[in-house]
Amino acid sequence: MTNYAVVIPAMNEAGNIGALVREIHDLLETDPPAEIIVIDDGSDDATPAELQATMADVPMLRVLRHDVRSGQSAAVRSGVRAARSEIIVTMDGDGQNPPADIPDLLAALAKSPDAEPALVNGWRKGRKATGSRKFASRFANAVRQWALKDDCPDSGCGLKAFWRENYLQLPFFATMHRFMPATFGLYGRTTQMVEIGDRDRSTGSSKYTNWKRGLDGAFDLLGFIWLRKRTRNPKATEVTR
Repeated sequence: MTNYAVVIPAMNEAGNIGALVREIHDLLETDPPAEIIVIDDGSDDATPAELQATMADVPMLRVLRHDVRSGQSAAVRSGVRAARSEIIVTMDGDGQNPPADIPDLLAALAKSPDAEPALVNGWRKGRKATGSRKFASRFANAVRQWALKDDCPDSGCGLKAFWRENYLQLPFFATMHRFMPATFGLYGRTTQMVEIGDRDRSTGSSKYTNWKRGLDGAFDLLGFIWLRKRTRNPKATEVTR
């Protein structure tokens, strides 16, 4: 049995989040998560009520709620900090990341925090996004790879696995979820890609438009380049007597 937690950021995912939590609970019976942590990032729809009802059916479900809407990366951060498990699996709350792919990520993750790969990142090779969104995503990933050299064709994929202690050693910033492979790389750690499925969301719509994603992405990329130039991560060796 693997001691892992599934951390799910969610904002206005009524109609999706309850079904996703139940699917995780029902599907992963041979190696179930020790806990499923959903972080409600200030939803103003029926998400809180749906999560409350789901808690009655899924004993391992824990729900956190932000008092101020703070974004996906902050929600992931809150979930990881609250987790009692050593290994973290993150996934999006819209149900587009198939829980059936979680065992593949866990199998690829290093068996200890000191080994490699330190991060396993999903790769949605058969994305269900519309033509314009798919093109925008591919273009953004190409620009990101050119600038960051992180060898990650799908850094925006929400399905990831990593050791909790490694993640908490990294610098936090508001859009960190888009730069996880590059951020791990800043600290000398490697990322392995695992091909995963991709599904249509059952209900609701994406919280991002192509224009917003593009403008935010350009700003974030410049910020990360600054962070990379300012990062110092020397190894300290104790001097013996």
